[in-house]
Amino acid sequence: MIIHSPFSILNSQLFILHSQFSIIHSPFSILHSPFSIPNQMAKIQKTNAARLLDQAKIPYSLIPYVVDEDDLSAPHVAESLGEDIAQVFKTLVLQGDRTGYFVCVIPGDATVDLKMAAKVSGNKKCEMIPMKQLLPLTGYIRGGCSPIGMKKHFPTYIHHTCTDYPFIFVSAGVRGLQVKIAPADLLRIAQAEPAVLF
Repeated sequence: MIIHSPFSILNSQLFILHSQFSIIHSPFSILHSPFSIPNQMAKIQKTNAARLLDQAKIPYSLIPYVVDEDDLSAPHVAESLGEDIAQVFKTLVLQGDRTGYFVCVIPGDATVDLKMAAKVSGNKKCEMIPMKQLLPLTGYIRGGCSPIGMKKHFPTYIHHTCTDYPFIFVSAGVRGLQVKIAPADLLRIAQAEPAVLF
């Protein structure tokens, strides 16, 4: 028994060595995972709108979709997302004759009523801005205009039906990416008011 004991100790040491090998091996799995994460994250890069939501500690999701350069419409976005068009909102920039620029956010299949938009915004009349003004004015391009994080904040009005849903979608600030967000949180981050816009 006494002679056998060293073998038991040796076996024990081998077991310990084997355990250490397993411990040494595990970092390779850990080291591997960061390489996978950036590759996945590279597909969805955070936009300025997302960073502002992070700063405000507002929950949201970034949802990618397939861009069709020949069809940048909200209905196409809704179809790509597999979501109800009534919950996929588009962002429009208008100019009033009294208050200047303002923003209307409406369901993707709707058309803003200019008379209603003018009344809500304190104008006698208003019109959509020319498309060439969108980028220099907001920092966003057509098909990627978000009500969050424009170069300058403008009075913003979101169609009141947004509050009918637990969440809605708006552009994240680039083509191919939407923000899924609770309406109350969008109203807060965009400093917006619910309104009747059509």
